[in-house]
Amino acid sequence: MRTTRALAAAGAAVAVLGLATPTAVARDGMGARPSNIVALPSVIARGGQLTVTVDGCPSGGFMTSDAFRRAPLSPIPGTNGTSRGTATVSNNARPGSHSITVNCSGRTLMNPAAFTVIGGVQGGLGGGSSTGATPTDMAIGGGLVAAAVIGGGLYWMRRRSEKQI
Repeated sequence: MRTTRALAAAGAAVAVLGLATPTAVARDGMGARPSNIVALPSVIARGGQLTVTVDGCPSGGFMTSDAFRRAPLSPIPGTNGTSRGTATVSNNARPGSHSITVNCSGRTLMNPAAFTVIGGVQGGLGGGSSTGATPTDMAIGGGLVAAAVIGGGLYWMRRRSEKQI
């Protein structure tokens, strides 16, 4: 009984492997497809350099986005079909999420939210345009020092009067 079950399990495993192998061979014969678009850093400021890595792109290609100009992808030696490229984010790119479209040997792939561009802060009243302490900072600091001196003096005078009793 045990031998029959083990034989049936082994036969099922061989059948599954035998059915899966022709599919894998047929897919490899069609050529590699780009996959897994990774942009680093994933959050970047305008004017920064973005490195994009794409799997399944053995002969290189190019990448495009509305945040940067078309940039080349070059194969990475020693990897199994991975390419990499760098792009400079435009100084006038809108803040928010951006997509990257990759073209490798006529096959395209898009990552709809590959990276995020952060914009500058809105300056106004209280914007950090000065360096060093402002007059307000000096007034607050001086008030705290004066309060500490007065509090220390009162404490010292009280302790002194207790010793005389």
